[in-house]
Amino acid sequence: MPLHPIVAEVTARIIARSRDARGAYLERMEAAQRSGPGRAKLSCANFAHAFAAMPDEGKAKMRNPTAPNLAIVTAYNDMLSAHQPYERFPDVIRAAAEAVGATAQVAGGVPAMCDGVTQGRPGMELSLFSRDVIAMSTGIALSHDAFDAGLMLGICDKIVPGLTMGVLAFGHLPVIFVPGGPMTSGLSNAEKARVRGLYAEGKVSREELLDSEMKSYHGPGTCTFYGTANTNQMMMEMTGLHLPGAAFVHPNTPLRDALTAAAAHRAVEIIGEGQAYTPMAQVVDEKALVNAMVGLMATGGSTNHTLHMVAIARAAGVLIDWSDFDDLSKVVPLLVRVYPNGSEDVNAFQAAGGMAFVIRQLLDAGLAHDDVVTVAGGGLRSYQREPFLEEGRLVWREGPTTSLNLDILRPVSDPFQPEGGLRLMEGGLGRAVMKTSAVKAEHLVIQAPARVFDDQDELLAAFQRGELTGDFVAVVRFQGPRANGMPELHSLTPTLVLLLERGQKVALVTDGRMSGASGKAPAAIHVTPEAAGGGVLSRVQDGDMILVDALAGRLDIQVDPDVLAARPAARGPDHASGFGRELFGWMRRSAGPAEAGASVLFEEIT
Repeated sequence: MPLHPIVAEVTARIIARSRDARGAYLERMEAAQRSGPGRAKLSCANFAHAFAAMPDEGKAKMRNPTAPNLAIVTAYNDMLSAHQPYERFPDVIRAAAEAVGATAQVAGGVPAMCDGVTQGRPGMELSLFSRDVIAMSTGIALSHDAFDAGLMLGICDKIVPGLTMGVLAFGHLPVIFVPGGPMTSGLSNAEKARVRGLYAEGKVSREELLDSEMKSYHGPGTCTFYGTANTNQMMMEMTGLHLPGAAFVHPNTPLRDALTAAAAHRAVEIIGEGQAYTPMAQVVDEKALVNAMVGLMATGGSTNHTLHMVAIARAAGVLIDWSDFDDLSKVVPLLVRVYPNGSEDVNAFQAAGGMAFVIRQLLDAGLAHDDVVTVAGGGLRSYQREPFLEEGRLVWREGPTTSLNLDILRPVSDPFQPEGGLRLMEGGLGRAVMKTSAVKAEHLVIQAPARVFDDQDELLAAFQRGELTGDFVAVVRFQGPRANGMPELHSLTPTLVLLLERGQKVALVTDGRMSGASGKAPAAIHVTPEAAGGGVLSRVQDGDMILVDALAGRLDIQVDPDVLAARPAARGPDHASGFGRELFGWMRRSAGPAEAGASVLFEEIT
């Protein structure tokens, strides 16, 4: 099947737009490769420091300049379910490396915080910036220049984007991402949502809510809804940075351990000394990033990736923007319904055919590029295979050619929606994005008076007082990166959905984030320019008529422009200190706009 003309057009304009930045990036990576392995350049004293704590057998291998040394950068901690399994991974990787004559060292650790823990709390204001801290931490880990390839152990929201941004600065090295996998399924998503709604109305106790949540989040692995963490895993498959089919295998299983060991073996095969040399800089290119965006649309993934993919692309010298997402969304059909876009979880998605089926469908329809470099070798077609154990040996077989559950996973010929469900919104309030894949058709257009809040807690308090009556557009501002670090506003979701279910027409407009929590309630998010950066949001007042039209992609305020310009800009709440926020003041001041990735790093990277 020839490439779809819109996919071809978007790819071509990204290549043209990125020519200078991408060229400069590749020159840096080629120069780093030409300089040779870092270990060969270390003085004896420096080199001895690098493996002083190794056992004698490891030291003997490290003395051999041709024996590969793998860097492990890990996001392990035992507080968070998704990262707790990584405690075991370095031992598995070391043993696998030793079996093929290599060594492996934990080069460094990166922070891993959980938006699920910090939702609605001050710590959430550090979440997005933790991505750039992770990128810098990855750079520090690899700065010892003693490695031939890298294995990245990270899985959740900001961790995978941060690791990717950081290790792209060392793109002359082969790099494989090693996921941990999802937890087993717990309480159904429908029941979890029902209890949350009852709690928002005050009809169940906190103890009953906690019992429900503990049945949902109950063991090791990522949360099983299709939020940012699991969207990350889709993205790694679509960009060819995982081994095929690695994304959704449960932790602490023989197959997961086999895939982890295989990642170490493959990393050794693709280092610079071998015939199959595959530097990360060749893997993450314009076509791979288009594939990731296509995957986002086809699976109805997290809106956080309209920030993260932009920042990752810039780390590789590639310039993408929301218009690219919007154009792709219009031609890529929605093939997947997983909670919050459906009732089932990622385990059901995997059982129905998973990423192998999605990738086959996209390639067969000409919606993705096969001619890309991947860590597995070959093009994207190799990712329509699935891993299995045969008598203890890891093998890959062709994935299913038909969906095993049409309520979850559909072919391109019979999609859930003809479009991907992500829409660029433009107008008098600025530019924003909206995830429409879970929004009912009758909620896609609303024109109603504004109710303005400078804090999500203000909206929740107004709801508790019974003040949120009638139709309205909730404007929750001063939630952008420069204001307070751009926290997710997940806590608003149950309340907004409840109002919809009562028959009110409501929508959210914000310069903050909603992430994978974007669901039934229409939400124009990531509004740029943000209120703290002089955006029109800072001049909106209660009662102003707001149009949120996802069908036409319009986000307008129906106030005379001269009247609007004459209004003084509101000032947001003080978020300068407390809970570590004082440490991030320079990042708030330096953060770029949301459409450029909301990063403090991108100017230096590109």
